[in-house]
Amino acid sequence: MISKTLMAASTRPIILAILSRGKDYGYSIIQKVKNISGGGIEWSDGMLYPVLQRMEMDRLITSEWIAVDGGRPRHYYHITDLGRQALETELSGWQKILQAMIHFSQPLLADE
Repeated sequence: MISKTLMAASTRPIILAILSRGKDYGYSIIQKVKNISGGGIEWSDGMLYPVLQRMEMDRLITSEWIAVDGGRPRHYYHITDLGRQALETELSGWQKILQAMIHFSQPLLADE
């Protein structure tokens, strides 16, 4: 199980990474995260939408309502240039953290 702290820290970069591939809407984002994590990460509407609202207030994303195929309109989110910059920074940080975790999770070599 993923801790709440780790979940909270990873939510924003995951959303930005998804939106860097193109516009998307809430339910689809939730499903993509669930699928890519093999069900290990399950977000709820109640968790996701406040994060999306905050990211929009921070100008990392924008949104618009779009009716698809004559159906009910969906709230689509788009990454902004500021969001792309934030994603680059976040990914760089996460890569450094991952490298450290891999290093420290390996058994110590005899000559260390």
